[in-house]
Amino acid sequence: MNESYRVDIKGYIEDLPVLRLPSGIGIAFFNLHGNPALTEHCGKELAKLAVGCDVLITAESKGLQLTHVVARELNHSYYAVARKSKKLYMQDGISISYGSSITTGKAQEFFLSKHDVDLIKGKKVCIVDDVISTGESVKGLSELVEKAGGKVYKKLFVLAEGDAKKRDDVSYLATIPLL
Repeated sequence: MNESYRVDIKGYIEDLPVLRLPSGIGIAFFNLHGNPALTEHCGKELAKLAVGCDVLITAESKGLQLTHVVARELNHSYYAVARKSKKLYMQDGISISYGSSITTGKAQEFFLSKHDVDLIKGKKVCIVDDVISTGESVKGLSELVEKAGGKVYKKLFVLAEGDAKKRDDVSYLATIPLL
């Protein structure tokens, strides 16, 4: 029998599979890929928390469709995407290095195109992502926003995992434990 964890995300009930990381810690794996109903629900709920933001930013890849919904709900024409590898069109952009996330276990980099740097500069920016756990990814995104000349206005997540629920600098829709 496969282990799962049931979470209530503002009235949307989802059974998340429990996956074991190499460290032995179990995580309730939250995946928006391929789930339009869940993505729509979460994006619409996060949009209510994003009021007042000038621009949104997310990290590829699980935050992309979520941020798309939030941007649509806020009538934003564009949102910024922090890529995890440098693409050909990003030669005139910026980058930062940051610590390892709970799922990668190794140091990472974020890259931002000049278009997205220009979109962020001088703006109130909302960071949008699916799950906050160790906080390393949001730390990296915050540093990227500041390097681009923006001001982090809000940090929004669908789920806060483990001790992330104790943070007072983030907002989220529901919590999940580390197992």
